[in-house]
Amino acid sequence: LLLVAGLAYWMGWVPWPQPVKTDKAPPTVVAKRMDIAPVLPLSGEVAPAFQVDVKPEIGGKIKKIHVIAGQNVRKGESLVTIDDTDLLNERASAEAEISGARLRVEKILGNFSRAKQLFAQKLLSREEYVNLEADYQIAENELAKSLFRRQTVDDRLAKTRVVSPADGTILDVPVNEGQVVVGAASVNSGTNLMSFADLSRLLINAHVNQLDAGKLSVGQLMEVHSPDSSDQDYQARIEFIAPLATVKNNIKGFEVRGVIEGNRESMRPGVSVSIIVPIGKAEGVVSLPVTAVFERDRKTVVYVLKGKETECRDVVVGLMDSSHVEIKSGLTEGEEVLMVAPQESVPPKKKKT
Repeated sequence: LLLVAGLAYWMGWVPWPQPVKTDKAPPTVVAKRMDIAPVLPLSGEVAPAFQVDVKPEIGGKIKKIHVIAGQNVRKGESLVTIDDTDLLNERASAEAEISGARLRVEKILGNFSRAKQLFAQKLLSREEYVNLEADYQIAENELAKSLFRRQTVDDRLAKTRVVSPADGTILDVPVNEGQVVVGAASVNSGTNLMSFADLSRLLINAHVNQLDAGKLSVGQLMEVHSPDSSDQDYQARIEFIAPLATVKNNIKGFEVRGVIEGNRESMRPGVSVSIIVPIGKAEGVVSLPVTAVFERDRKTVVYVLKGKETECRDVVVGLMDSSHVEIKSGLTEGEEVLMVAPQESVPPKKKKT
């Protein structure tokens, strides 16, 4: 039966099924002029432009913590004092060495001065004169070493007072008084005394999909809104676009950093924000709803209604927002186009003769 039915269709004995016609007209829309301002929605996080972990340069026991989390401090203000008892004892020892070295220098200097006079009068042998001169130089070197040791102790004493590197705010203090800390010999070592940040200049960090990164440029404005703040939006400006793509949340893209100036109560470090980036504007251009533009044979087309006939026409599109698209060429204002693509029937095969 299937073979017979197929042969009947192929030979044309049974007419080819035609689309069911309905009286309902397809929806249409008229091309009109309007402004199109597409935007790129992003999400990001607020971070301070300057943030450091404060670490001691020398080890020891914390004697006093002068600040608490959330406190604003000025540059050079004391943050933490480390116990300096051992260093003070070491400095006293260095002072004693300096006093002894100076006495030796003065004593040998007196002997050397007299020897110099006797040597000039040829009353002293050259060997004795050279030995006294060497003793004097050795005594001076010992004095210089004692002075250098005291300077080293003084430098270490100065480091027992940890001060603020700039004007800013204390974010966190994870240590307690009496705790023994380790000095930082490099960036990645040492005990973290506290986190410090300058909140007068905030960054907006975002990750942009690689397909959208080309739409952004340094200096471009960003509208920033925090979900937990009021309805007020803040303006930020893009200052950095990473030259190298990275993967974040399984999406390859580029890091984008914007700067928002001023201390904002609702814009604190760690706050998540929504970002809108305007990426262009076209004023008074011919436009259509996005749903009225189709792709056919790798070309962008619209179906223009001409009376009862439909014309498939190639168009060139421009900017596009969430609902409308700019038509640069191929369509004029006032023309009516279909909102759905017409169904094209398949013509029946003719009987072979």
